[in-house]
Amino acid sequence: MQEKRPEKKSQFAKALMELRWLILNGEFKASGRLPETALAERLGISRTPLRQAMDRLVDEGLLERQETGRCNIASFSMDDICDAIEIRGALEGTAARLAAERGPDPVLANECRRVIDGLDEAVFGSTEIDFSQYVRLNAQFHDLVSSLSGSRLVEREVQKASRLPLASPSAFLQGQELVPDFRESLKNAQMQHKAIFEAIVNHEGARAEALAREHARLARQNLNYVMNDKTGLAERVPGMALVSAS
Repeated sequence: MQEKRPEKKSQFAKALMELRWLILNGEFKASGRLPETALAERLGISRTPLRQAMDRLVDEGLLERQETGRCNIASFSMDDICDAIEIRGALEGTAARLAAERGPDPVLANECRRVIDGLDEAVFGSTEIDFSQYVRLNAQFHDLVSSLSGSRLVEREVQKASRLPLASPSAFLQGQELVPDFRESLKNAQMQHKAIFEAIVNHEGARAEALAREHARLARQNLNYVMNDKTGLAERVPGMALVSAS
C-alpha cells in the first residue's frame, strides 16, 4: 500500500500543474465547461488525480463547481481582479504589521536581508536588469514577509490570496522583461521592498502595514497598463485570458 502513494502523489501533482497551466494560458474558453474525459486522456492520467486537481483549482478560484458536479472555467471582471489584489495587500499588510509588532525572527530576518541584497543586485547591479533573478527573489521576499508575521494562520491566508488569478506578487512580471515601463517599475518596487523590511526591523507596525498595502497596488497599476495602455501585452500574462475588459 505504501509503495503506491508516491505514484498517486505524482499523478496528482502532474494533473494540478498541467491543468493550472492550461487554464492560465487560455487553452479553455472562460466560463466554458472543463472537458474532463478528454482532458484525462490528453494528460495521460486517470480521472481520480484529475478530479483531485480540479478540487484544488476550485479552491484557488480557477474553476467553478456546478450543481451537477461538473466544473466550468472561471471568468473574472476587472473589478474582480482589483478586489483580489486589494485582499492580498490587506493580508500582506497585516503580516508586515504583526512582524514589526512582534519582532521578526532573527533567522528569517537574515534570510530576508539576503533576498533584498539579491534583488538590489538584480535591479541595480548592472545596466541591464536580471529579470529572471528578480522574479525568483521577489516571490521569496513576499513569502518571507508572511512568514515573519509569526502567525501560521496569517501566512496560510496570504498564500491563499496569492493564488487568486492575477493577484500574486509575480502575476504581471512574466513576459514583460522587454517593456521599458515594466523594467522601470521594478526599481520602484525594490525601493518599496527595502522600506517594508526597514519598518519591520524598526518595529514600526503601522508604517510596515501601510507600505505593504501600497506595494500590492503596483499590481493594479500593471493590470491597468496591460489592459488599457498596451493591450498587445495581455497575451503574455498568464491568466489574462480569463479576464473580461467590460
